[in-house]
Amino acid sequence: MSTAEAVMVRTARTGILLVAIASILWGTSSIAAKTLMLHADATPLGVGFWRLALSVPPLVVLGWMTLGRGLFRLSRKSLPLVAVTGLAMAFYQVFFYAAVARAGVTVTSLVALCGAPVVVAVLSSVLLREPPGARTLLALALAVGGTVMLVGVPEGDAGSQVLLGVLLASGAAASYATVVISGRSMAGSVHPYQTIIFGFGGGALCLLPFAASAGIGVSDTAIGVPLLIYLGVVTTGLSYMLFFTGMKTTPATAASIVTLLEALTATLLAWIIFGERLGPLGVVGGVLLVAGMLVLTIRRRD
Repeated sequence: MSTAEAVMVRTARTGILLVAIASILWGTSSIAAKTLMLHADATPLGVGFWRLALSVPPLVVLGWMTLGRGLFRLSRKSLPLVAVTGLAMAFYQVFFYAAVARAGVTVTSLVALCGAPVVVAVLSSVLLREPPGARTLLALALAVGGTVMLVGVPEGDAGSQVLLGVLLASGAAASYATVVISGRSMAGSVHPYQTIIFGFGGGALCLLPFAASAGIGVSDTAIGVPLLIYLGVVTTGLSYMLFFTGMKTTPATAASIVTLLEALTATLLAWIIFGERLGPLGVVGGVLLVAGMLVLTIRRRD
């Protein structure tokens, strides 16, 4: 192996490592959010607002270092898409954390994270007025079947809450899919840092009035403040810095596999910390959801 090839291999490995660290940090965000809601009386709206708002400053620093004054230059054509991204990010926070409060971390993470690529594929087919291909139909069948197995047969109030949580998690998946589609539409004219900075900033502004009325603070500041800072600065701001840096040298297929660490991290931590467990049918459902995502994201060649 030549020196140049060795450097390329090391660079690729570093990129994959950065994407993996970002995915693990994302996986801890739902754990931090559930802890805030359980022990600091935080609301899903408040958690979502602070996560977006606190992530913006470090991302602006990175964007300024990368783009300089160009960070704040947006074309008029891209403004509507940036606004849609901000609204979708706001809805994602609300749906996701409300789902965590009702269905738990494990179910919410699997439905929202693994369902998003499937929703993207379906919406892309509809928006482009093209019939969905065999890959999209297979992924959709796996995702729907997996979700049904995760939920099982709801019984009583607890079962109804889980079902509501799954519906909210599906809303989170649809919201994130909207972010992805609008981001793709802006790919040629807007830098990824601009998309995420203005998207998160706009999302925080959208949530502010609703979060303020529902409760924007925490009852236990000793627990709440550090966790809010961790949620916004570390699991969002820092993680996206690592992700975008790593994606510069990480193949798309490798990244799609590595990002599964987010759902795996959330599931393992929820089991260890909160005692959340899936029954045999739920485990099969989770596997089907992951399989549906992989059907869409893994190809024979990049």
